[in-house]
Amino acid sequence: MKKQNIFLKNKTFTIFAVLALLIILAAIFAPVVSRGVDPTVGDLGQAIKPPGPGHPFGTDKMGRDIYARVIYGARTSLVASFSIVFIVFAVGMVLGILAGYFGGIVDAVIMRIADMMMAFPGLVLALAVAGILGASIRNAVLAISLVTWPKYARLARSLVMKIRHRDYVDAAIVTGSKTFYMLYRYMLPNALPTLVITGATDIGSMMLELAALSFLGFGAVPPTPEWGLMLSEGRAYMQSAPWLMVFPGLAIFVTVVVFNMLGDSLRDILDPKSE
Repeated sequence: MKKQNIFLKNKTFTIFAVLALLIILAAIFAPVVSRGVDPTVGDLGQAIKPPGPGHPFGTDKMGRDIYARVIYGARTSLVASFSIVFIVFAVGMVLGILAGYFGGIVDAVIMRIADMMMAFPGLVLALAVAGILGASIRNAVLAISLVTWPKYARLARSLVMKIRHRDYVDAAIVTGSKTFYMLYRYMLPNALPTLVITGATDIGSMMLELAALSFLGFGAVPPTPEWGLMLSEGRAYMQSAPWLMVFPGLAIFVTVVVFNMLGDSLRDILDPKSE
């Protein structure tokens, strides 16, 4: 009951959870929210139209509706960001737990690879990987995932090492507990809450990195509706048609703030130190 009260009384978490849910629902039901407008089909006769009736956010150089592209862009950005967080969460958690539990050569190999990946600036390395793989949203996800998993691996390793040599763990090993049982029963529950909090707070930053790759030409490719790509396409019209950048920029800003605040409030609830 006490746990339920913590969730019910945390107004910040409730507010941003509702806002995040609304953003997710808008992405899921994009065809309805966008009034059935195809974000990839344009009309050159309606190119560079300012916001007004029929086009609340205006149109771009191809005559495509900016409002529809922003709504569909939420689908692209959220799916890609959630995919990155899921990949780095799963890979980092597994490798970190294995490194912390087994130690020795397993720990040395995994951590040296992680150190090598972390020796380079994350975005620079992601740009290099995306450049090698080619511009696409899928390759951008792989590139960012490749440079982000070491953070989760090192965190999981440190959490596992805190309990690896506790008396109850040693007792379980002496009594014949299998390795898989030890990992599942003791190591995973110790690392999971902190990793979940980290993953929730990283959704916004992953979205920013994805938008940065698309803005620089290493992510989504036309005519995919993606916020970073829309900013890149609109920068040439910054003075004559500012709405081409204003609305995608606002979408990124609002979404990142909502998920960052949601992650922070989730930390306040789940972090054992806050109890």
